[in-house]
Amino acid sequence: MDKAHKLSPNGETRKDYKLVTFADGDPENPKNWSKLFKWYITMVVAITCFVVAFCSSVITADVPGVSESFNVSHEAALVPISVFVVGFGVGPMIFAPLSEVYGRRIIYGSTLLVAVVFIIPCAVAKNIGTLIVCRAIDGIAFSAPMTLVGGTLADLWRNEERGVPMAAFSAAPFIGPAIGPLIGGFLSDAAGWRWLYWIQLIFAFVVWVLITFTVPETYAPTILARRAKKLRKQTGDSGHVTEAELDPRPFSQRLGVFLIRPFQLLFRELIVLLISLYMSVLYGLLYMFFVAYPIIFEVRKGYSSGITGLMFIPVAIGVILSAACAPLVNKHYLKLVLKHNGRPPAEVRLIPMMISCWFIPIGLFIFAWTSYPHLIWVGPCLAGLPVGFGFIFLYNAANNYLVDSYQHQAASALAAKTFIRSFWGAGVVLFTEQMYDRMGDQWASTFLAFLALACCAIPFLFWKYGAKIRQRSKYAFGEDDTELEKGREQQLVDPNSPLHEDLEDLERARSYVANP
Repeated sequence: MDKAHKLSPNGETRKDYKLVTFADGDPENPKNWSKLFKWYITMVVAITCFVVAFCSSVITADVPGVSESFNVSHEAALVPISVFVVGFGVGPMIFAPLSEVYGRRIIYGSTLLVAVVFIIPCAVAKNIGTLIVCRAIDGIAFSAPMTLVGGTLADLWRNEERGVPMAAFSAAPFIGPAIGPLIGGFLSDAAGWRWLYWIQLIFAFVVWVLITFTVPETYAPTILARRAKKLRKQTGDSGHVTEAELDPRPFSQRLGVFLIRPFQLLFRELIVLLISLYMSVLYGLLYMFFVAYPIIFEVRKGYSSGITGLMFIPVAIGVILSAACAPLVNKHYLKLVLKHNGRPPAEVRLIPMMISCWFIPIGLFIFAWTSYPHLIWVGPCLAGLPVGFGFIFLYNAANNYLVDSYQHQAASALAAKTFIRSFWGAGVVLFTEQMYDRMGDQWASTFLAFLALACCAIPFLFWKYGAKIRQRSKYAFGEDDTELEKGREQQLVDPNSPLHEDLEDLERARSYVANP
């Protein structure tokens, strides 16, 4: 336990505080828990992430069923998919800072419970309005686990241990959307579209029970705050405080910074804007598949929903293979770290991106020109393999590049990317069918392939000009890391320091960098 001083606005010391921290080998520190228990928590939160992603896509298996039941247009029946994805973009802006005030566990438990409850009205809905409203609420609620998983892993694992757990987690958000139409196709064929919601309810309830009753709090500041409160009660000494409790700013002020800064970066920083647009295009392609696959395999080839769901298997395999390669990418990066004496330029993060970006357009070109109704299913089916393989490489590389470029404001840069990505992914679902009808199956997919191909220029652009762009930026990180550490010491002494918000943003980014 260290001593810290809190300064009044005029710079005079007001009181000595006993800073409550973890000691070496402290059993309450999540990083000191047994590897078996840490792996259990890792798998629970990864499965939760999978379930959330599964819930986002499973209902795409029977959109016509909703349209017929409520006598609405096909476009209206797609809206429940869109509003769910919009929720993915809105929720993190609120739940990320809330988790840093109240801890991870209560946010996990409360939001998952809300999500479970609002799945029920979807399953028994009597009109499309009920379905849309409840899916929107579910999207916002389900976004919390997706936001917090990366932070939970950062709570549990030290930097040198985190590679494999992060790889295991990274695959979950992409396998879920691939498995959703597979299970949903056979289930809707057998029992109708309402069972697509009952299966969500079952899965979501199981992970809610696991998280709520078997996963303890992992966020260190919350654990330390409870310890400080206990010490104050036991000793009667109000001087026992945590670092977070030395922050005099109200939560509303901290939330305001988190809400405004992402938009400042998005519209003022070329790196954030272009990377966000690239990730939005990829996210949109993923959700376009949920509409394009039924067009190609059900409408054109006459397959059932269940058989169409099988066509997503190569996408899942590609994702798994990509996740399996993640430790190799990390190993290569560590070599570059040594080569640059521990301070590699941010652009080295673009190397996996420059290699993997080609897989997306390759897969789309194959999908486009093998999707004729008279051709065998093998071509468009296997086209999902390179697409799935490219996704994780691109997302992780983009996240890491943003963090390294905007270290002190990295969480805001990631939030900007997530926000625009989710709205784009929600929008493309609504016009994909019209695009295929008007352009034709082959040219619609080819257009997407050329779009992905054009985006391949982005990592190469930043490889050449990224350093110059960052030098001229007022937001990009250009100071030595030791200044941040000095700033942290200053933060303990003076919570009103202008570095306070930057340090807070950096810590948030370190927690959420792996969130796809």
